[in-house]
Amino acid sequence: MITKAEWKNIRGSQPQPDQIMLSIKGDASHSMTVRWRTDTTVNEGFALYREKDSAEWMKADALKHPFTTDMDESHFFFADMKGLKPSTEYEYTCGDDKIRSEIYTFKTAKENAEKFSFVCLSDIQAGDAEPPADYSVLRETLKDFLAKHPECEFILTAGDNTNCGQTDVQWTGLFEGLKGICESMPVMFCMGNHDDMGFSSYFTKEDKYYSEYATYFTNQLWGSYEHNGPVERPIANHAFDYGNVHFSIIGTSGYEEMNEWLIEQADKSDKTWKFAVHHFPICFAGPGIEIDDSYPSLRDGMDKYDIVFSGHEHSFARSYPRRKEGLFTKPSEGTVHYNLGSSHRNPPGTRVVPKVWNAKTYCHEEELSMFTIVDIDGGKCTLTAYVEDDRIIDASTIDKNKDLITPYDPAPVYNQPRLKFKGYDLGLCVRETLPQNINGIWYIPIGQIISFIGGDVERAKGKIKIGVYGRTAEFTENSTKVVTDSGEYEMEAPCLRLSQGQLYAPMHGFCKHIRMTPYYYEYNNFIDILSNTEHVPIPNQP
Repeated sequence: MITKAEWKNIRGSQPQPDQIMLSIKGDASHSMTVRWRTDTTVNEGFALYREKDSAEWMKADALKHPFTTDMDESHFFFADMKGLKPSTEYEYTCGDDKIRSEIYTFKTAKENAEKFSFVCLSDIQAGDAEPPADYSVLRETLKDFLAKHPECEFILTAGDNTNCGQTDVQWTGLFEGLKGICESMPVMFCMGNHDDMGFSSYFTKEDKYYSEYATYFTNQLWGSYEHNGPVERPIANHAFDYGNVHFSIIGTSGYEEMNEWLIEQADKSDKTWKFAVHHFPICFAGPGIEIDDSYPSLRDGMDKYDIVFSGHEHSFARSYPRRKEGLFTKPSEGTVHYNLGSSHRNPPGTRVVPKVWNAKTYCHEEELSMFTIVDIDGGKCTLTAYVEDDRIIDASTIDKNKDLITPYDPAPVYNQPRLKFKGYDLGLCVRETLPQNINGIWYIPIGQIISFIGGDVERAKGKIKIGVYGRTAEFTENSTKVVTDSGEYEMEAPCLRLSQGQLYAPMHGFCKHIRMTPYYYEYNNFIDILSNTEHVPIPNQP
């Protein structure tokens, strides 16, 4: 344990401005926002800024935002430096009349820029159990990467910027890690689940919880971004423009409200490109992720964007253009879901497997950071994913003018219906027992799918009993009745004996009790079964 008084001497707020960070709020060609922290003895602040080497300073008064954390009481200041010239280098300092920061520099965006680059990071959290949280590896690797790629104009993250966001210990560690970077390059944060996670006591890890309204994330970045998201959840949801690209940043709760907001943002933007960022991946690569609460709710909104950047899995994946229950080849036909690998030597807890919706995956299990550079050139967007040792994991270009993605990789279209579980092909175990459509109802082989995912299967004459995810269900040949551990229910059609003498059930009736949802991809001709749990279905061994 550590006291607040002790923390003040480690990374607590002081009269001297610290945690200085630039961000984009408004027109990136004509303005820049700077954020800094002091202790509560400082009650006013302002930024002084000027063209580099110019004689006359301009002044921007700062908004003061008090915030009491588990470790500290601080004042956060936000100053909007306006009236700037496009594509011009500026210098600035922040503080009050008595105590000021050193002088830093930044460069504004080109006017109506159609050619620029930015870097994407994700899952940069450090898992230190004791303070101070150490983000020095992030600083070293990111500085080195940016030195090799000076074309990058800002940083965009896809969440999990901290490992436990409801504590000052982690946020002060993060900003220590970004020191020497974020004072001169804007940082646009997306929130992840870890950024919203907390404990009643960070040091003992008791009473884990999630803050519904992103308390720490929102308060520390209160004036860094536009308040143009859903009213109840500002900052965690916000939008900004840079050149010919519109960005919509999505939080981790309130999905139905956010879906309407995504649609509104996309519809009113006249930018060439529309990008969204959401921490949880839709086209995930791991074997067990669930998206039951996000993509159904956010689907209509996400389907309006060219690319959705994500993280969470700590592994890399790039999807085919996807729209509802369809995987396509042309960028005009759907949204590319781009899952960034870990940017802080933080290998995944999941293990990547081939998924039907992904054109490219990389099993990121080495303790090496990954970064993606996005190069915009008018109607072309090139995405290049690097490992920190300079290996290129994936390089792809979306060309709106030609309506194609290179390298060429057409989405799969099957001549016989296939069966998938969470996007993973069942392969050999259903080679001779494919799904069948009878009178408009899709039937799937009961035993094969449950055996494939690791559940229990008991076969008897004319009956089959399955057990998975802590639930059981017994199906009887030629009957619509299903007997479960919590009662009986009727399916939409009877269980039938079909290919290879196996018992098949109508897919919706099969999924009802075991908390699964089936989807038929008509264009591609396959059925995918999703589960709303991430638990591993391991059968009981007596």
